[in-house]
Amino acid sequence: MNVAPAWRKPTAAAALLAAATLTAACSSAPTTEKTDTPGTTPTSATPQAPTVSITPAEGATKVSPEKKVVVTAAGGTLDDVNVTADDEQLDGTFNIDRTRWVSKTPLKPSTSYDVTAKAGVTAATATFTTAKPQRALQVADVTPNAKGETVGVGAPIIVTFNQPITNKATIERALEVKAEKPVDGAWRWINDTVAIYRTAKYWPAHQKVTFNANITGIKGGKGLYGVKDYTATLDIGAKQISKVDVDKHMMYVYRDGKRVQTMRISAGMATTREYTTTSGVHLTMERGSPVRMISPGRKKGDPGYYDVMIDHAVRISNSGEYVHAKDNVWAQGVRNVSHGCINARPDQAKWFYDNVQRGDVVDVTGTDRELEWNNGWGYWQMSFSQWKKGSALNKKA
Repeated sequence: MNVAPAWRKPTAAAALLAAATLTAACSSAPTTEKTDTPGTTPTSATPQAPTVSITPAEGATKVSPEKKVVVTAAGGTLDDVNVTADDEQLDGTFNIDRTRWVSKTPLKPSTSYDVTAKAGVTAATATFTTAKPQRALQVADVTPNAKGETVGVGAPIIVTFNQPITNKATIERALEVKAEKPVDGAWRWINDTVAIYRTAKYWPAHQKVTFNANITGIKGGKGLYGVKDYTATLDIGAKQISKVDVDKHMMYVYRDGKRVQTMRISAGMATTREYTTTSGVHLTMERGSPVRMISPGRKKGDPGYYDVMIDHAVRISNSGEYVHAKDNVWAQGVRNVSHGCINARPDQAKWFYDNVQRGDVVDVTGTDRELEWNNGWGYWQMSFSQWKKGSALNKKA
């Protein structure tokens, strides 16, 4: 009968081999990723969307025109910002990392603004309205600025506002003069509503000059804000300068450096200050044919009274001085017999009338009465250094 063999006790060598195998198996077992919750699949973190903030906030009203529109992004960068009103876009700038956008120009009063901004997947919008000013500031007039007009090289830019201005420096900074052939110039305020721009030297001839009053949203005083910008273009024509020698009773007209007319004239008789032609740099201001001339300060029947109609008259001051026609050839080139005007032979006076540009220079010499700087457009009678002192930017706040 066969008998199964009994189990033998393991040898010492066999026991050591088994222990080594078990140890190796335990140390090399693969690890598995731990899950957040038993029985669930492991997950990764999702990036958070950027947030966008807009100031003024949605629905804001009566916002000051001086306030800036500010758009910021947190957790991302701004891809695009648009601020519009009345189909016009408001300009602004981003910071270096494009997390902030700030408007550059003032806001229009009494206006609704729409803001849209985008940063990655985040889009934001806001609509706000600006306050209505207590008083609306606008440019009422710019002279000279007639449609199609060509002006002379001495021409000023005279800007008249519709409201008195107390914050003159603020408004002056918003006044811009751009010339194709730039020269130095400065503004001078002659009252609370009128500012005048004059160049240091005559304008270079034959060019365009653009004037911009960028006053929208600019504060001109308490409750006073600009509501509309203004633009004007001046065409500077030939350099036409007339030299009048009262002592020699002659007038010479130069155009772009070339003499184009020689005129015998008769100037003021100089028996009184009133009848003395003023010396200095005059500018041609306006013209008319005929012009009614009445003796100032006299009534009918008084000695020296006159009331006459004069042809082809070109005004050169506010004190009644003109270059005009007069059939006075016996005195022209010989004697000064007028009441202060410069009269010339009718055909030559007509030529001057037909060829003059507002702002042309009429330089008179030979009398003891000086043209005042504020007599008409006598602005060139003041040195430029003195002229600049009338700028609000040269005054301490």
